[in-house]
Amino acid sequence: MRKDLTTQLYLRFPNIFKGLNKPLTDSLMVFGFECGDGWYDLIYQLCEEIEKQSLLEDVCVPEAIQVKEKFGELRFYVSGTTSSILDVIEDAADKSEKICEICGQPGITLENRGWLKTRCEKHKNE
Repeated sequence: MRKDLTTQLYLRFPNIFKGLNKPLTDSLMVFGFECGDGWYDLIYQLCEEIEKQSLLEDVCVPEAIQVKEKFGELRFYVSGTTSSILDVIEDAADKSEKICEICGQPGITLENRGWLKTRCEKHKNE
């Protein structure tokens, strides 16, 4: 993900991304968001939902440990969470299978040279 989009997420959700300067043994957020710009809106909405659910449950906001693409799907790993917040994260993962990771337009998960990627028609070969 582009640096400016990464910075926007870090600034808007400092509690979720408070571990971005932790050592690699504690967090992989030092690598930033290991996915394309097309999932920026999805990640933003997910973080809003995590904050909302944390408030509803009166629990601490979980800390993101790693955010990446794997098998064509968003993976958002956190520590210190609840089952309902995990459900919110799983919902976002399901949505990512229908959003092009490159541009954010509707897409599908495709196999390309042994790799699964979620792409729109325009970006299907990237």
